[in-house]
Amino acid sequence: MIYVIDDDVSICKALARVMKSAGVPVQTFISAKDFLQSVKPAATDCMVVDIQMPEMSGLELQETLFHSHIHTPIIFISAFDDEQIRSQACKQGAAGYFQKPIDNNALLDAIKFAVDRAAS
Repeated sequence: MIYVIDDDVSICKALARVMKSAGVPVQTFISAKDFLQSVKPAATDCMVVDIQMPEMSGLELQETLFHSHIHTPIIFISAFDDEQIRSQACKQGAAGYFQKPIDNNALLDAIKFAVDRAAS
């Protein structure tokens, strides 16, 4: 399962369409808290997470999952390219980082790579 977590509903819908058209199972959430209350992801799942969200940022979600011993691959997306945040995300184990607007094919390739790597 691929989980898309972004406070922008239009991004969730667009990425869900991309995933579904590629035959990838997807679920969307408009907040990290909604996601945490609904799902306990498996290591072979993958998450596409916005960096900047109200209440809980993508980095805070990543940290929460890490402290809960959940090591699902996370690919971050952001409208703002910030070298310090990108560096922090990668140091904390991000499987990828994309700036919006996102190249759909590159994102699908990154998801496939992250899931394959997690499965092996």
